Amino acid sequence: MSERRWNLEEHIVVDAAPADVHRMVSDLRNMGRWSPECRRVWGARPPARPGSRFVGLNRRGPFVWFTTGRIKAVRAPATAPEAATAAKAAAATDGSGEFTFDVGIFGLPIARWGYRFEPEGEGTRVTETWQDLRTGRGSRLTVLLGTVFAGTAPDRRIAVNRAGMRTTLARLAAACGGVTQPRP
Repeated sequence: MSERRWNLEEHIVVDAAPADVHRMVSDLRNMGRWSPECRRVWGARPPARPGSRFVGLNRRGPFVWFTTGRIKAVRAPATAPEAATAAKAAAATDGSGEFTFDVGIFGLPIARWGYRFEPEGEGTRVTETWQDLRTGRGSRLTVLLGTVFAGTAPDRRIAVNRAGMRTTLARLAAACGGVTQPRP
C-alpha cells in the first residue's frame, strides 16, 4: 500500500489562446466531453461565476455516482492588448487565468479541481490541479463513499486521477486544435 497523496498537477500546452481555452473549460457543461469520469454537468451556465452551483454525473466502469459542486474562482486570462496595458499598471498580473471548483457529496467535501491558463508561445499552458478535501469531520464517511460508489480507495485515487487528468487534457487539446508541446 502506498502513502496517500493529497494533491496532483498535470499540464499540457495547446494551440489556442488562453481566453479561448478558459472559456471552453469554464463552461462546465463541456466537462463530459473531456473527462473520462464526468459524464454530464447540470447547472452553472456561462458565464461562470464564483458561488454558482452544479451537479455532476460521474461514471467509471460499473460505478456511477453524483456529486454537487460550487465554483470557487473564475479569472479570465488577459488578452494581448489587456496584458500590455496591465504590464504598465502597478497592479499588473501575469495575464494568466484561473477556474476552480469544489465537489462533494451529501454536503461533505471531496475535492477541489482547478485549471490555470498561462500564455506560452503561440499557445496556452493548461494546468489541471486536484486537491483531496476529505479531511476532518466526515472524512471517514467520504472515504467510504468514494470506495463504495466510485470504486477507488484513497491510496489508488492519485493513479486514477493522474490517468484521468491526462485524458482530460489530451481531449481538451484536441478540441483546441492540437498540442503545441508534448508532455515532458
